[in-house]
Amino acid sequence: MASKPAPQQVPVEEALPEKGMRAHAKRNHEKLRAAAGIVVAEQGADASLEEISRRAGLGSATLYRHYPTRIILLDIVFHDRVDALVAETTPLLTAADPGDALVGWLRTLVRHFTAHLGLAKFLAMAEGAKDLTSAHAQVREIGKKVLGRAQKAKAVNPDATLADLLRLVNAIVAAAEREPATVTRLLELAIAGVRA
Repeated sequence: MASKPAPQQVPVEEALPEKGMRAHAKRNHEKLRAAAGIVVAEQGADASLEEISRRAGLGSATLYRHYPTRIILLDIVFHDRVDALVAETTPLLTAADPGDALVGWLRTLVRHFTAHLGLAKFLAMAEGAKDLTSAHAQVREIGKKVLGRAQKAKAVNPDATLADLLRLVNAIVAAAEREPATVTRLLELAIAGVRA
């Protein structure tokens, strides 16, 4: 019995819509991308590709034509989520109350990370996925600035570090995998501990 050839690795950039892509192909691409974001939020990294194509109102062949591998699709969903997170947290850099801005940053991180449990972990281990370093750097850079403003305003514990805050967020998200109902309580406890 002959063994199956290994699936061909396709760079993520090749799955992105081309400028010259026909209008209906571009619409299909965006429908799949939007449906993938929703289904991955519901089902995690093991999301059904058939369900994604069904929710987009397209056939699975169309999905594979636009996104030849699961990794490419999940990678794009992850980076879309990071872009949304950055867009949502950037205004916190100039918020009137630096302490409230830091709390908003923490709440937003927890909400985004719990909405896509395991996605970053899956991609970090997946061969062919884009490097996650630049995505993480964007999130850390905003956090560093928001924390700095809050500490300068004496609104948070002066000993708190960005690494501490990210560990707290990661611990809360890890707890959410086992007990989703604990997220709000744990987040409020963490916020109370960080506030000055």
